[in-house]
Parts: sequence; C-alpha cells; structure tokens
Amino acid sequence: MCTNKRKIVLVGTGMVGMSFAYSALNRALCDELVLVDVDKKRAQGEAMDLNHGIAFASARMRIYAGGYEDCSDADMVVICAGVNQKPGESRLDLLKRNAAVFQSIIEPVVRSGFGGVFLVATNPVDIMTRVTYELSGFNPNRVFGSGTTLDTARLRYLLGEYFSVDPRNVHAYVIGEHGDSEFVPWSQAMLATKSVADICEQSQGKYCLEEMQRLSQEVRDAAQQIIEAKKATYYGIGMSLVRIARAVLSNESSVLTVSAQLRGEYGQRGVYAGVPCIVNGNGVDRVLELRLSEEEQRKFQESCAVLEESYKGLEL
Repeated sequence: MCTNKRKIVLVGTGMVGMSFAYSALNRALCDELVLVDVDKKRAQGEAMDLNHGIAFASARMRIYAGGYEDCSDADMVVICAGVNQKPGESRLDLLKRNAAVFQSIIEPVVRSGFGGVFLVATNPVDIMTRVTYELSGFNPNRVFGSGTTLDTARLRYLLGEYFSVDPRNVHAYVIGEHGDSEFVPWSQAMLATKSVADICEQSQGKYCLEEMQRLSQEVRDAAQQIIEAKKATYYGIGMSLVRIARAVLSNESSVLTVSAQLRGEYGQRGVYAGVPCIVNGNGVDRVLELRLSEEEQRKFQESCAVLEESYKGLEL
C-alpha cells in the first residue's frame, strides 16, 4: 500500500459515487481523489465542480478526472460503477447486467499494478464483491464490499429513535445478504452493555420485542421506499463508504459490517456476506464472529444459500 499519501481512485461518477466524493471532500478523507468513468466528460465536470468547493473545505485535496493507469499507486479503488436499480427490482436482479460491467473494470485496474484494497458498492454488493475477488486474483482480505454497513446504520438510527438514545450508543447489526434475506441477530443487540431483550423485558410494557421485528422489517424495506420516492439511494451509502475508507486509510481496526469472504466462520466457506469485521490498513483484518442462536444461525445459512445460488449462474 502507498504510504507517502492517501490516494483513492473512484470508479463510477453516478449519484452513489459522487455522494461518496462529496462526503470525502467534506471529511478530508484523502489527499488525492481520482474520478474514473466511461463518460470521461462527466468525470471532468464532476471534478471541476468539487474543486470549486475546496476553498470551503477543511483541508486541501487534489481532485481530478483520470484513467485506470492512475490506480498504480492508489491505496484504494472504490467501485460504484454499474447500472441503476429500477423501482421494484431486487438487488439480485441486477447481477448479470453488472457482472459484465465489472469485467471491463477489474482487468485494467489490476494491469496498472494496483496494490491496494478494493472497496465495492455496486449492487448486488455481496456478489459483485465476490466477482471482484475472482477477477482480480487478490487476497480476499483486500477485496470487500459495503455489505450491510448502511443497513446497520439504518437499524441503529431506528433503535435510537425507539429507545430515545444516541444511535452511536446502539450496538446492533444487520448481517447476511445486503438484500431481502438479511436479518438482525437480536440476541446480540445492545444499548451500551445492556441487551435489547433485557430492556424490553424490564420496561413494564414501555418497550416490546414485537416492535423489534417491525423495525427490522423497516430496515429491510428502506431502500425500496427511498427508490419509490426519489428513484435512487445515494447519500447514506456515500457516507457509509467514507466511513469504511477512513477505517482503512487511518488503520483504525474499526468493527464494521462489510461484505467479506467467509473462510469457515459461521460454517460458511467462499461466500461473501455482510458480517462484523475488523477493518484496518490491511482491509478486512479478520471476521469478528458473533455467537448466534440456533434460529439466527439458520437464517444466516439461508441468506448465504441465496447468495451462493445467485452466484452459480455467472460465467466469469
């Protein structure tokens, strides 16, 4: 990994990519940000627009439109390129269309001599991350996706609202597929160091576990509701990507629910799924395996089976 500067190459300057870029500029995420897009003119325009805001930013950042050759000394390649999700279309329906796009991206990135980490946001993110791993030939620790980081953020926001507590003090996760089979392992959900189950049980009816199921459904349906209202989701995922990238560039060893390759954890091997991981300068340093209940383990196996089945039909 490059050590004398923090450099990110962003592939895809659509709404998700530019939400990431805008958030990255405001958070002074890196020293150098390169925008790559099949529409080179758009990438140039986006770079110009961002540069005009540097005078208001907290730190200097070099931003410009470039090509895959700029990946040679980058710390990270963030992939947001792909076709848009349509109203009513599941993330898995996007699979074959986006797999073709990735074949045209990964090869030139690797050919440039890139030695950093891949961070994938394109949906269906778990499968597209696995596609990136297979096409790149990289160590799986250096190829991961946004996974269920946004779903987890949505969950913590809703739990914060429900319990009237700062979401940053909520420790709960959404795991599995970033999609319809994702779920919340409530046995591991905590407010500070107290379990959500205990809080509900001791609240004398003020809080109840039945409401937890409603909240988990609300998390699962959030993307479709936003797409129906405004055609796409991008702010939340853009900020999620910045949070993940910061953990890598600052070598934080933060726990984030990224899409990582499982190598025996939860009884799974080879599949990419959203799970709590320790993320640092190495990428996914390791998977932090939760102690799931029997029912939660079954749900996780079912979610991984959905991902495995969807991946089988691809020709890479």
